[in-house]
Amino acid sequence: MNTSRLQFLGLILILSGLMACSTPESGHHEDAHGHGHEEAETEFERGPNRGRMLRQDDFAIEVTIFETGVPPQFRLYAYVKDRPVPATEVKATIALGRLGGITDTFQFKPEGLYLVGNATVVEPHSFDVEVTASHGGRNFAWRYESYEGRTSIPSAIAKEAGVTVERAGPVMLREPLALMGQVALNGDRYAEVRARFAGPVQNVHVNIGDSVRRGQTLATIENSDTLVSYALTSPIEGVVLARHTNAGDVAGTNPLFEIADLSVLWLELHAFGEDAGRLRAGQSVRLASGQGGATTTELQRVLPLASSASQSVVARALLPNPEGQWRPGMAVKAEVILGEREVPLAVRLPALQRFRDFTVVFARFGDTYEVRMLELGQRDGEFVEVLDGLTAGSEYVVEQSFLIKADIEKSGASHDH
Repeated sequence: MNTSRLQFLGLILILSGLMACSTPESGHHEDAHGHGHEEAETEFERGPNRGRMLRQDDFAIEVTIFETGVPPQFRLYAYVKDRPVPATEVKATIALGRLGGITDTFQFKPEGLYLVGNATVVEPHSFDVEVTASHGGRNFAWRYESYEGRTSIPSAIAKEAGVTVERAGPVMLREPLALMGQVALNGDRYAEVRARFAGPVQNVHVNIGDSVRRGQTLATIENSDTLVSYALTSPIEGVVLARHTNAGDVAGTNPLFEIADLSVLWLELHAFGEDAGRLRAGQSVRLASGQGGATTTELQRVLPLASSASQSVVARALLPNPEGQWRPGMAVKAEVILGEREVPLAVRLPALQRFRDFTVVFARFGDTYEVRMLELGQRDGEFVEVLDGLTAGSEYVVEQSFLIKADIEKSGASHDH
């Protein structure tokens, strides 16, 4: 990260701290099960079960979220004059208002000493809470905020800090297979040039590394039988890779020159065991170039013989090389795409962060950012499938997501049931 980004990160943290100090009502509030600031435990009264006590006249409801051995569930305890009231005598509902205009409503039924909610309290436990209850012909209502994993950053600061967002939606996921291999000469564009007639070499006109045209003279040789000189020409366009003769040598049947067209090479990848059986001609291949870019091609064929030394099977692809960045003999790592599958919802891998025991992204709602705990599925090198925890169309932070995490963690938010 450059100096400017670091300065803006500091500014974000400073501004967030100032906002937290000046507007305590809008910060991270701890709810009945311990979300929020460690020092915020005195912000509300706790009941015998460590829940939030809501009082009106002589009646009280203690709101807890219980999640030991079960998915998170609301449990309510009722009191009159601080003495427990049988759960069968109380009726209650809770409405949770979440970012994005979502409201979760819970009905309750008696279970032993408490009332239990009829649904799971899904993560994050960050919401505006409305509680209603009735007892002995009287009705009661309370409202409070209970936020976790949430922060606000002005859009101008977020933009300058490099925070970027995307909308979550369907993605075509690839199934990649990583293979090692090497760049090789293209056997269809390689030639060993021999003398047509034996005799002394009079002149050599090219050197190693020279580019030659098809039909260009490489050497002049005298025919030993006729004593007539003839031109030895290149059968292809390419580069002189090797020169095995000098003026004064006697040309026989051995190659005098090796020439190859390096504009299209072979990529030979080595696969072992079950991986070899998954390779097919036509599969897409992607490999990174030394200049930070990437080259895409496809498998031409899987060779029928295995290497006796390594027991690997070679899969071959054409490797375009118009700029000459690839050289025969280079070791490479490539990905072969075995298949593709469209998933209805996915996010980019750089967006993922760890929050408590969850893998998360940070959803954006205007200038407000809030954690989203994800259940993940298949992934490739770019995206990961989202099975649960995020709705399609949600905006989520991709670049600089760690800045959002840092600001949330700076607030001291906890999750202590």
